[in-house]
Amino acid sequence: MIDIEQLKFDEKGLIPAIVVDNVSKKVLTLAYMNKESLKITMEKNLTCFYSRSRQELWLKGETSGNYQHVVSITADCDKDALLVMVEKDGPACHKGTDSCFNDRIYENEDLKEFSLEGLFELIRGRKIDKKEGSYTTYLFEKGLDKILKKVGEECTEVIIAGKAQDKKETIYEIADLCYHTLVLMIEAGISLEDIHKELSSRHVIDHKVKQEKMTK
Repeated sequence: MIDIEQLKFDEKGLIPAIVVDNVSKKVLTLAYMNKESLKITMEKNLTCFYSRSRQELWLKGETSGNYQHVVSITADCDKDALLVMVEKDGPACHKGTDSCFNDRIYENEDLKEFSLEGLFELIRGRKIDKKEGSYTTYLFEKGLDKILKKVGEECTEVIIAGKAQDKKETIYEIADLCYHTLVLMIEAGISLEDIHKELSSRHVIDHKVKQEKMTK
């Protein structure tokens, strides 16, 4: 842990803060902090920035309700930039989008990395902008009962493959189950963040249980 006095603020007393979603690891925004806003951020565990246009402090979410709960703050090797990991209550951008970084300029398709978040957004896109011939669109058009039936079928396939101890087939069927579960989540209005928070809460409970056992 380093002291904030070791940080290198610029000639205006500011330091750039890159805010990242702790769940999706998506870059949410680039803002600026001064010593006062950084201290407030650490005291409240909520991001507080310095507005260069208004020349005043602003607590993110104070008017919109889209607070950003701080998980960690890390300085770069030169101590002149900050990486702020957060769990957010809503959109990070004032335009109402999840992130301020939405206007893609270039993407190398050969090196495009797969992510669960990317697949989730692709599936959600098939529900919003229906694509003819798309299996995903077909599921959404058929509705909840069809989606639930497919989830049930895939659960059975996972069990059969697992019982047979066929690793390759089990991986294949688990992937199918994951896909159909994502479809169900979108149909039910459940986000990846919702699942992450639920699993995180169980981790804390499990940790407490382990501690209780150790003290007995």
